[in-house]
Amino acid sequence: MTCEEFVELVTAFLDGALDPETEARFVEHLALCEGCETYLGQFRTTIAELGALPAETLSPDVRDTVLEAFRDWHAR
Repeated sequence: MTCEEFVELVTAFLDGALDPETEARFVEHLALCEGCETYLGQFRTTIAELGALPAETLSPDVRDTVLEAFRDWHAR
């Protein structure tokens, strides 16, 4: 698995949505790639921090922009 493939699969991995073969490749890559290990940690931290914010902290426009960026992450 390449780092690019890894990044595209992070959300599915965190959601438990990868098939067993793909998940095994993902975990194997994670064990071998310090950069992707760091990326996954940063992704988890971002999710935790954003999830801890009260809903009214972000204006609807900002919230929609952030959600759209995450939805389209794999396409970039």
